[in-house]
Amino acid sequence: MKVNLMHGAGGEVMGELLEVITKLTHNNAGGIGLESLDDGAVIPLNGQNIVFTTDSHVVRPIFFPGGDIGRIAVAGTVNDLAMMGGRPVALSCGMIIEEGFDVADLERIVRSMDEALGECGANLVTGDTKVIEKGSLDGIIINTAGIGVAEKVVRDCGLQPGDRIIVSGTLGDHGIAIMAERSGLDLGEQIRSDVAPLWGLVEKALAAGEIHAMKDPTRGGFAAAINEMARKSHVSVRVKEEALPVRRSIRSASEMLGIDPLQVANEGKVIMGVPEKDAQAVLEALRSHPYGRDATIIGVVTEGSHVIMETTIGGERFIEPPIGDPVPRVC
Repeated sequence: MKVNLMHGAGGEVMGELLEVITKLTHNNAGGIGLESLDDGAVIPLNGQNIVFTTDSHVVRPIFFPGGDIGRIAVAGTVNDLAMMGGRPVALSCGMIIEEGFDVADLERIVRSMDEALGECGANLVTGDTKVIEKGSLDGIIINTAGIGVAEKVVRDCGLQPGDRIIVSGTLGDHGIAIMAERSGLDLGEQIRSDVAPLWGLVEKALAAGEIHAMKDPTRGGFAAAINEMARKSHVSVRVKEEALPVRRSIRSASEMLGIDPLQVANEGKVIMGVPEKDAQAVLEALRSHPYGRDATIIGVVTEGSHVIMETTIGGERFIEPPIGDPVPRVC
């Protein structure tokens, strides 16, 4: 087997590669590491839950409507911590830079990272820089790792029958913004990436009620994330098509590009499984935050083993996890 782009796309093919890697990794910290394949690892330490995660970022183009590789680097790591209930504390940053990269662009990226850190109250505490020969990569790669502290750990495998499924906002924004930019579609300000650090949003939700499971729908989009949550939780999820929040401009661009907006990356959204008794309070808490104004309840968890969409015309269909991501190198 040879590694190809689909192995990094967040779909079923990526799962096959992860299986190869994890089955060879025996020193995984006694059950707190790779076996759960969650957004990060939880390390119990002196009565606290330390959450640790790492991510690498290979976005093309590195600047796009609504953000850049620097903002994604911080937001992606902060959000992985937040999805597990972790308040972000400290991040590291490793940059691999191609010879000839414009220093002004590097300064712009670093400023963007600093602004995102300021939004969530975390700090950049250590890093590393390497420069390699021109032509060895496409501009710049950024790796970030993050440490957070969780009062209560939330897993992506905690869905329970009766839970309401909440999404914090519109779906497909980031992936379609990247694809439209690559395709040279001039859509003005209608389509922008949603990239954002979500700890402030998640903190409000955690304070409002119980949350059984969380995940951010990045690579592979909503379809990949909700299927992974359902599979790990050994439940079924029923989603109402008319409740799915997708902007009209995103639907139009998706049709032009031949892409399903449910299968492309989001960089500023969260999917939550919330007990029915707390669903309205959590929804109101999300809507009170700028990044959650379009939050909505889209479905319910039931017994079973599939993700099913109840269509607007009264039918049903499976929401299948994507084989790969139709938009590679988006985060």
